[in-house]
Amino acid sequence: MMSLALSAARRALGTTAPNPTVGAVIADETTQTIISVAATAPGGRPHAEPIAIGQAGECARGKTMYVTLEPCSHVGRTPPCADAVIAAGLSRVVLAQEDPDPRVSGRGTARMRAAGINVERGVLNKEANWVTRGHILRVTERRPLVQLKLAVDHALSVPRGNSGAPTWVTGKLARLRGHLLRARADAILVGARTVTDDDPDLTCRLPGLADRSPVRIVLAGRELPSPRSRLVRSAQQTPVWIVGSRKLFAEQAGVAGELSDLGAKLIEVNDVRGLPWLPAVAEALVAEGVTRLLVEGGPTMWRAFAGAGLADEVIMFRAPPTDSSFAVLPPPRQVPGPEELAALLPGLSLSLAEINHVGHDVMLTYRKN
Repeated sequence: MMSLALSAARRALGTTAPNPTVGAVIADETTQTIISVAATAPGGRPHAEPIAIGQAGECARGKTMYVTLEPCSHVGRTPPCADAVIAAGLSRVVLAQEDPDPRVSGRGTARMRAAGINVERGVLNKEANWVTRGHILRVTERRPLVQLKLAVDHALSVPRGNSGAPTWVTGKLARLRGHLLRARADAILVGARTVTDDDPDLTCRLPGLADRSPVRIVLAGRELPSPRSRLVRSAQQTPVWIVGSRKLFAEQAGVAGELSDLGAKLIEVNDVRGLPWLPAVAEALVAEGVTRLLVEGGPTMWRAFAGAGLADEVIMFRAPPTDSSFAVLPPPRQVPGPEELAALLPGLSLSLAEINHVGHDVMLTYRKN
C-alpha cells in the first residue's frame, strides 16, 4: 500500500512546489481493499490526506491510511491534515517518514496518537525520502534538490558538431525520458553559453504534459542571454528567470532592461570573482519556491555544481559503443568505473541507485553518499 502511495506522489512531482509532494492511500486491511488514492493537488493544495478522505467519505471510518509524509499539524492556508485524519475516524495511520519542518516534526504523529489512532512510522522510509527530498532540503539546508542530467557517449564525453554545437548523443527514447525529468522538476537550469550556442526551448514536449514545463533558469556568469533567444521570446508563455551578479546586471543594464521588459525575471545573487556563488544561487531559488532543480547545460555546469557539493542526484544517459546496444552488453560495460566517474564529476561521492535501459541507451541514476 505504501508503494502505491509513493507512486501517486511521484506522478505529482513538479506540480506542488513549494509544498511537498505527498501520496496517500486509504485501505480496508481486513479485506485488502483499496478505498481511495490521492496525491497533493497542483499548486500544493489541497493536501493528499483530505483529498483521500474526501474520496472515501464514510468508508474511511475505522480504516487505515498509508501516507508518504507525516500529516501537518499547524494552521496554514488549509486546516491541519492531522485533524482531518482524526475527524475521519481512521483507526490506523502508516507513515513513511516524519516531516522535518519544525512546525510539524512529530506533532502530527503526537496529535493523532492522542486521539487514539495507531500510528506506525518508517515504512519504505528510504524510498519516500527521495520522493520528498526537495522538501527536506528546503527545510533543513535552505536549498532545493539538485539533479544533474548528463547525456554522454560511451566514452563519457559530449561530442560537438562542426559548428561547435552539441550533436545528438542518445536516441529518441532517451530524449523523451529527459523530457519526463523536466516535467517532474520545478525548474531547469542552464548557463548563458548554452543559450547562446544551442538556443534551446527547455520545455516539456511530451504529449499531454506540455503544461508541466518547469521554470526555465539561465545562470549568467559573464554574459546575459540574448533578448532574441527562443527562451526569452517565449517568457510570457513559460517563465524565464535570469540569475546573475549585481555587477553583471549593472554592466549590461541595457540588455538586462530589455530582458525584463520581455518578461524575464532578474534575480541578483552574490558573486565570487565575478561569477554567481552557487550556494547563493541555491538559496535564492528555494526562496522563490523551487524545491526540485534539474541542471542540464554541459560539463562546465555539471562540474561547478558537483564541486560546490550541490549535486544530490546524477542522471546519466549513456550511449552504447558505435553499432551496438546496451541491451546486449554485460553489466560491467554498461556502468562507468569509479575512476571514470571521478574524472567526469570530480569531488562528488556517488552510489549507483538504478539502471534502466531506454532504447539502445542506458539510464544510470546515481545518488550522493
